[in-house]
Amino acid sequence: MESQKYAKFTKILLWVLMILSICVLVWGSVTGFEAKDGAATNVLLYWAYIVLGIALFAVICIGLYVTATTNPKGLVKIGIAVVGAAVLFGVCYLLASGAPAINCSKAATDSELKMTDTILNLAYLVGGAAILSIIVGEVMMTIRNKK
Repeated sequence: MESQKYAKFTKILLWVLMILSICVLVWGSVTGFEAKDGAATNVLLYWAYIVLGIALFAVICIGLYVTATTNPKGLVKIGIAVVGAAVLFGVCYLLASGAPAINCSKAATDSELKMTDTILNLAYLVGGAAILSIIVGEVMMTIRNKK
């Protein structure tokens, strides 16, 4: 009964977020992303930050609540995953150069450049790990099936 209540709430929340996202996108397209000093672009970016915050809240807080109620020992695994993600982010931050962008008309601050490079390094690392895991998974399945 309680899981149905959460499922219904989640479904309604997702529909509201999707409708608001479409409204922001249509508004930005109608007004033009380059018009008015890029105000539509700023609104779109802020909306993306809000949705990202909601997603992080849902994954972390709701995931912790569900795990704590169903499997309290699973909290250790979640803690290890969070620490691992923080370490991965820290390594990517340390590897980020923060060099200025080439052929960019707007000057970014040093912290913006460093964070951009960090996110790019993180995307490269996670993307490479995903491709590597697909290849290793297929090779392992092939080896196991030949026996």
